[in-house]
Amino acid sequence: MNLLFRLLKTILLYLLRPTRRGILAESVVRYRVWPNDLDTNLHMNNGRYLTLMDLGRLDLLLHNGAVPIVLKNKWYPVLAGTQIRFRRPLNLFQKFEIRTRIVTWDAKWVYLEQKISRRGDLALQAFLKGVFVGPKGSVPFPDLLALLGVREAPPAMPEPLAAWLQSEAKMIRDAKDAVGGR
Repeated sequence: MNLLFRLLKTILLYLLRPTRRGILAESVVRYRVWPNDLDTNLHMNNGRYLTLMDLGRLDLLLHNGAVPIVLKNKWYPVLAGTQIRFRRPLNLFQKFEIRTRIVTWDAKWVYLEQKISRRGDLALQAFLKGVFVGPKGSVPFPDLLALLGVREAPPAMPEPLAAWLQSEAKMIRDAKDAVGGR
């Protein structure tokens, strides 16, 4: 409920300007820090960043035309991992923006970058790994791209993203070893 008004704002702004952008175009949404966003240090709570980042990804899906396809096929986006670097706090009543873009993709996953900034100063940078899931399991990301009419090859994976994915793969292997291969 506490993000309902921001969700409605995101959808309403899209409905007022329903522009279609390319698959690699950046989404930008703007909000303000409210008292219910704060933690005991009186700046935005770390968990709130993640919740607000959901709205940035929704705006991206709205503007690249994926929402009707996703709804029709009963697919839903699932976040599988994220690497976040917090740089600066966001304080009460400060305005900020969330920039979201698709970095690249492979046969299963879509990789995104999200940045939160205020007045041009970076407050947060994150890489995210996501997938769409439907009634029959995970949906290959190229299937969604084909329905969107996207025929381009995925951009090259940037080195910091590749390094994070290598680290994540090691974490997965180590976890499986720790629980006997499960």
